[in-house]
Amino acid sequence: MRAAARQLTELLGAEPSSVSALRSVEAGWSADVEVVEIERIPDTSSVMASYRVQLDRQGRLLGYERVRRYARGQIDR
Repeated sequence: MRAAARQLTELLGAEPSSVSALRSVEAGWSADVEVVEIERIPDTSSVMASYRVQLDRQGRLLGYERVRRYARGQIDR
């Protein structure tokens, strides 16, 4: 996951802040990664994004897609 996070950082220009899900799939792994896209003050108003990334069995990044954008202070309903 760390290697994939470094690859994702290079592609997005933003460092992942956390992994919110990790699943084993046939081809390797699928993970949901949270990223700060726009930092604001206060930080609860920062714009976050959730990316779904696909990794092979060795942890190499195969693909990614943004699945959600939200304010950091927002709670799912």
